[in-house]
Amino acid sequence: MYIILHTYMSTPSSPPSPKRIKTSLPTQSPPLLQSSGLRPSQLLRAFGRLFVHRQLGAWLTGGPRGFYNRAFTPLVTLWYLIFQRLCPNHTLSQVVADALDGGADRLSPRGKPLSQQLMSESTTTYSLARQRLPLQAVEKALRHIAQEASATQQIHLWFGLRPGLLDGTTTRMRPFGDIPQHFPPHRPGNCRTVPYWCVARVVGLFCQATGLLMDSAMDSLKTSEQALTALLLKRGWKDWVMVGDRNFGVYTIARATVAAQAHLVARLTQARAKKLAASLGHKLTCGLDVQITWTPSRHDKIPPELEPLPVRGRLVVVRVFRPGFRPLDLYLFTTLTDSGIYTAVELAKLYGTRWQVELCFRYVKDQMDLASFQCQSADMVRKEWLAGLMAYNLVRWVMGLAAENAKVPVALLSFSRTRELICGWLRHCGQRFPSVNSWCRLLNRVGRCRQSKRRKARPSQPRAVRPRRRDYADLKGSRAEACEKLIKANAKS
Repeated sequence: MYIILHTYMSTPSSPPSPKRIKTSLPTQSPPLLQSSGLRPSQLLRAFGRLFVHRQLGAWLTGGPRGFYNRAFTPLVTLWYLIFQRLCPNHTLSQVVADALDGGADRLSPRGKPLSQQLMSESTTTYSLARQRLPLQAVEKALRHIAQEASATQQIHLWFGLRPGLLDGTTTRMRPFGDIPQHFPPHRPGNCRTVPYWCVARVVGLFCQATGLLMDSAMDSLKTSEQALTALLLKRGWKDWVMVGDRNFGVYTIARATVAAQAHLVARLTQARAKKLAASLGHKLTCGLDVQITWTPSRHDKIPPELEPLPVRGRLVVVRVFRPGFRPLDLYLFTTLTDSGIYTAVELAKLYGTRWQVELCFRYVKDQMDLASFQCQSADMVRKEWLAGLMAYNLVRWVMGLAAENAKVPVALLSFSRTRELICGWLRHCGQRFPSVNSWCRLLNRVGRCRQSKRRKARPSQPRAVRPRRRDYADLKGSRAEACEKLIKANAKS
């Protein structure tokens, strides 16, 4: 069954005041989410139908047929991948314990509850089910959950456009199985020893209003963030405006954004902005706002599916004043060519919200524990990463609904406490369909989980980690080689 949900589009606001050169980045909280008009019972049914069984069956077309009639069905396996990341304990034994308690009986076929099919505490059955689940099905499930969760929330649009925040990060894993072939270990330029940890590069697109992760791409460090973003923008993103820092202020991203029917607001480096201004015969001065046509150079790496066509846009220079800091000049490129509506001040304010993506990735890596993996294959690393993002979206969706109910901004609610409440609610309502009263109590409790107010601003501190005292030497190279050396050294002892 499909859910028919309405996406409300707000009308563009009136044109802002005349353009000013000096502005300040926004420091207030994001605006309140508008009421979606759905009753709690409708939202509860929406929560239960985020995973559509018929769609999942269509996504699995072409996979191994013998997988679908086993104890862990595709729907149960996909849910437990997400449940595994929602719980503080991410081990496979935690999943098996919940399955034996009847946590997934409601998702099992009729007459075949999972708790009655499992005969032991072994995790082999679930481990094999995770390996058999196709990666393409998990990728489509992430996009489906993001779209369905986003459709139930009405937000204040930015001049009729939905802001999306682009950024990238890295995650590491141990060199097990085929992981070193897909994600080679990172070797710095001055490193002489063989590195141990394998590193993967990921790029994500977050909704600025709700914090939902709409899509993500992962590859090795040999693939740049610009190439991953161009891969992510292959889908249509009509009526979206992408916001990125200087790493995304390149021609490749601008061309991919236009091909995706979206708009771009990206910061440029001073050298790149100076070069674009010089091509029009202008100097890079504060207050500059000119129409430009960005043509690719021989150094720009364009995806093969895109033609190197010129991109029309604007080059904007805005001076920003922040309390306690020196004035900062922002060099922005945008494909929004109407300077009467999208003024330089409004563009600077929109770019000021880009910092929220750093907080979103902090929640993803710290709270969802996706900074490192203990998987045995590269395929499983990608599945666990996508499952963690789906679990993150579930938490964000409940936070958005609770914020609507409590009439407060989403940024004021605690992410970690919301995740704990969701885990407890799922364990309590695992064997039977949850009631509307329990769902309303969950939203009310999440709405009361406010972050503590700081009495004074957090001071700037160095981005460094204090090393811990170690009683043993560092393990360098392969563990097997180290064991052989230890055996030879202690042969006569």
